[in-house]
Amino acid sequence: MMKVKKAPERRCVGCGESFPKSALIRIVRTPEGEVALDATGKKNGRGAYVCRKTECFRAARKKNRFSTNLSAEIPADILDRLEKEIGSCEKEDGSSE
Repeated sequence: MMKVKKAPERRCVGCGESFPKSALIRIVRTPEGEVALDATGKKNGRGAYVCRKTECFRAARKKNRFSTNLSAEIPADILDRLEKEIGSCEKEDGSSE
């Protein structure tokens, strides 16, 4: 009898819902302290996951969840850049629900 491997799930720091890891965007703080989007989901470092929705990103930002989850202060310019990148991901996905 074979066991079916379950897809890993992660929780969005914006809305708090659980999704398959592949459906979320990972934001990573590298061991060097750099904060960036991790498109592959495999970069070394501490990660926080957020939905591919700008409103979830904004909710997490407003509640300071990225700084808390990544255990680092994140400069506003980096968060602005991440928000633009997530906005462009949202447009590519055609997420107009």
